[in-house]
Amino acid sequence: MLERITRNITSASIFLAVYFLLNIVLRIALPHTLDLDEAEQSFYSQYLLAGYGPQPPFYNWIQYAIVSVTGITMWALSVPKNIILFGCYLFYGLAAREVLKSRLLPPIAMLSLITLPQVGLMAQRELTHTVALLFATSLFLFGFFRTLRQPTIGSYLVIGIATGIGLISKYNFAILPFAAFVAVLVDRKWRSRLLDWRLLPAFAIAIVVVLPHALWLPDNLVSASAPTMERMTAEHEAAAGLPRIGQGLLSLVIAVLGFVALPIVFFAAAFRRDFFRALSASSPMIRVIERMMIVSLLAFVGVVIVAGASDIHERWLDPCLLVMLIYLFLKLETAGFDLSAGLARFRPVVPVFMVVILAILLLRIVAMQYTGVYTRTNVPFANFVDELTATRKPVLIVAGSKFVAGNMKLEFPDVPVVIPFFPGRGVPEYAAAKGPVLVVWRGETANDPTISPEFADNLVKSGIRLKEINTLTLPYLFGDGKHTFSIGYSWVEGGAL
Repeated sequence: MLERITRNITSASIFLAVYFLLNIVLRIALPHTLDLDEAEQSFYSQYLLAGYGPQPPFYNWIQYAIVSVTGITMWALSVPKNIILFGCYLFYGLAAREVLKSRLLPPIAMLSLITLPQVGLMAQRELTHTVALLFATSLFLFGFFRTLRQPTIGSYLVIGIATGIGLISKYNFAILPFAAFVAVLVDRKWRSRLLDWRLLPAFAIAIVVVLPHALWLPDNLVSASAPTMERMTAEHEAAAGLPRIGQGLLSLVIAVLGFVALPIVFFAAAFRRDFFRALSASSPMIRVIERMMIVSLLAFVGVVIVAGASDIHERWLDPCLLVMLIYLFLKLETAGFDLSAGLARFRPVVPVFMVVILAILLLRIVAMQYTGVYTRTNVPFANFVDELTATRKPVLIVAGSKFVAGNMKLEFPDVPVVIPFFPGRGVPEYAAAKGPVLVVWRGETANDPTISPEFADNLVKSGIRLKEINTLTLPYLFGDGKHTFSIGYSWVEGGAL
């Protein structure tokens, strides 16, 4: 059956579609408390903005468009994410088909993406902007390889569209087209692709896609870059000068190993001696891919040395190393070995990974009572809402964080949910509110609902004065009854300005 599934891109895509459908069903069946990225999308879906802060806006725009039609629901949050992830796999398979001669290898290369932890598990578990980045990367690779093999106006436009989408998905995507440019520039065989007139419309369409956010960025550079730089520099841990550079380079090495280790282990186990012998194989396309990966990683070395980055995360390497699986299959094919036995051993890895990932996504929520370590999805937000609104309903909700705001928006689809000083000054909705306003927040820890000084100060600046501060504590969902989560809240009357 696995051999039939992987005989072509179409059958493998149908298999993948069923898998992503199961992911959607599982997410709908689990508690509707939103994780951080989901809550962020729920909250931001109220606004159509050129920029939202530290992350580019592509995924937010997609989510806003869908919620504008369907309203905010778990379906509206889960279905688009899985469709975009499916698109990532699909275009990865099409990219593989452009460089691999064998008809058997591209569908397996497409399915093998699931062996990358950042793609198979992390993207499915909690990420959103990275999901868009993965899609843009696969789309770029498809257009790039198609342009090298058989350039057309369509292939150049795919590169332009993918570049535009990637740049407004995650800023680190910029490394990929730069690396591709350098890799082709130094190659005499394909250098003419850079002098082709069809590159001009590709540039134009990329600019059109990026332009709204690019116009927003200069006036909001601090809010767009500061949080990321704080995570990269890890100032509370890293020393200055050479020690920081050393810490950053070590972090980069660990991130690379964490990214590539698992699939390499499975490739080595499946293809055995042929895998190690194939590592010396080379071809013009292999050399282009090698240069792309080397230039990308050197760009991160530059970030470490110049920007002082000391904490590199694995997912930041997605645009640099996603091509690795195609690269490994290309090595095996170029070596000229009989791969039938290795493919027979490799195929079962895919459904095993699918089952394991679905099990992890389920058990991390429903089995936490046995470990005592609870996820955000175990927070009983629906129960909080039932308790808070037993006697009255809010006309406006003022939240202390995006996590709280997004979850409250999901519970109250027709009620505005705001955060002070986003996207403008204060809370102008408070002055116009005619009725009870619910102010709600969470503390630094699960059992500490203390209002943060920053949130309290922003409330005062917005003209919102809390007369009485209350606490509500409930046990976690799927918990042992002993572990609890607390929120702070206060009811005030709107229109007080």
